[in-house]
Amino acid sequence: MWGWLRRRPRAPDLPDALWQATLARYPFLAEREPQELVRLRDMSAQFLARKEFHGAGGLVITDEMALAIAAQAVLPVLHLGLSWYDDFVGIVVHPDEVVARRTTVDDTGIVHDWDEVLAGETMEGGPVMLNWHDVAHAGSTAETGFNVVIHEFVHKIDLRDGAANGCPPLPSRAARLHWLAVLEASYARFCEQVKVAERFGGATPWLDDYGATALDEFFAVACEAYFVNRSRFTKDFPELTTLFDGFFRPRR
Repeated sequence: MWGWLRRRPRAPDLPDALWQATLARYPFLAEREPQELVRLRDMSAQFLARKEFHGAGGLVITDEMALAIAAQAVLPVLHLGLSWYDDFVGIVVHPDEVVARRTTVDDTGIVHDWDEVLAGETMEGGPVMLNWHDVAHAGSTAETGFNVVIHEFVHKIDLRDGAANGCPPLPSRAARLHWLAVLEASYARFCEQVKVAERFGGATPWLDDYGATALDEFFAVACEAYFVNRSRFTKDFPELTTLFDGFFRPRR
């Protein structure tokens, strides 16, 4: 695996056939501007040089799989830099979704156990967990705005300040207040849409309703759609497209 990378440790360069196959499989990557594609290719190679991939459940990680994950993970930091991901090294990839056993104790001391189905998971300062089934189908699920890789890596960006609150580190208090004001207003409207759809038979929102579970999940779900289906996302959330552009595509 990655023999091409080991041979060129100081200036990694992705094999052209491998890169072109990745762009063909994930059209939302190929939609970038030419200069962005050059940067995406270079940063994907750098990402592969810095991270370690581990297959779980008997899954064998191939070059094609690793690059698919790398290229999608790089999208959110394409204009920010890979240092935003420097708090971890490991990426664990399962064949499919994972069932995790959860335990919590309520205010009365009663213990509750339940099973949670996970498409992916991010741990602060720890590895990122993904499932290959959803990664492999990211090209087609872009139509619905779904992308598990971007979702989990946006959580990493959110957690850079130590809090999962839907707000990445920003340069000033004013910037933070503006960010939260815009995001929270969009979140409130979306939660109301989900509620009306579920309880009263209203129109089902296009964006994944998982985003209504918490503000940090709304941020991650919104970013998925923003990066893989910008035009459709903007129809519902023009104010978030403007907000995200200011952060993810800062003017130099």
